[in-house]
Amino acid sequence: MNKTHSLGNYCAASLLLLSLTNFSHAQQVDDDGFKNPLQNLKFNQHAGQHEFERAALDALHISDPLEQWNRRVYHFNYRFDQWVFLPVVKGYTKVTPHFLRKGVSNFFSNLGEIPTLANSLLQLKGHRAMETTARILFNTTFGLAGVWDPATKMGLAKNNEDFGQTLGYYGVPHGPYLMLPLLGPSNVRDTGGLVADYTLDFSVNWLNVAKESERHPEIFALKIVDQRYITKLRYGQLNSPFEYEKIRYVYTKSRELKIAE
Repeated sequence: MNKTHSLGNYCAASLLLLSLTNFSHAQQVDDDGFKNPLQNLKFNQHAGQHEFERAALDALHISDPLEQWNRRVYHFNYRFDQWVFLPVVKGYTKVTPHFLRKGVSNFFSNLGEIPTLANSLLQLKGHRAMETTARILFNTTFGLAGVWDPATKMGLAKNNEDFGQTLGYYGVPHGPYLMLPLLGPSNVRDTGGLVADYTLDFSVNWLNVAKESERHPEIFALKIVDQRYITKLRYGQLNSPFEYEKIRYVYTKSRELKIAE
């Protein structure tokens, strides 16, 4: 039996194992409180399942040696979202007019242009650096410290670059997948990038917001609420026993695409 034939048999067996034909029999609960969909599965040789099976197999290939811990953090984030974050965001949207929420998001977005500018320069992306510089100047001056966003209306697209992308640009591997408390999906490289970007924000102290946040923690709290408000991810929205795997896969691949831009 040649190697190609052996590999084909292995792939076929793997795909069959991943087929899910009856979720009602896959309700075993793990120690971390999550259901284990890979237990008590029945085989399904239907050809129409191959795309799903291949995607599921790819998702399982993401490096995740800390999976047990990550799943527990994922479960914590889900409950925190359900009991704290989303109720706060719901209250925020009820008591705050849309135009004011938009202004808050624009303001914090303008502050986030500083790491984007620095990382664009580090990646030698001259056009993005000039575009981001123009956005900072126009939005800070004509947009009243960024509350408005005239730069976008002028055709200056918003870019997003962080130190995790910079490290990836220079070939640093992403390392094991991480689920961070409250912050969500990440990996070892990107977590280090978050620390570097936060340090840069604090050091530059653009518009004196970083220093004022020390004296007025409500500014930092508002930033956190706004970040959750603009983040579309909702734990459980996929309504799938494979949600953890899907989020892990999508995050990892999306970061690869951003680095390749």
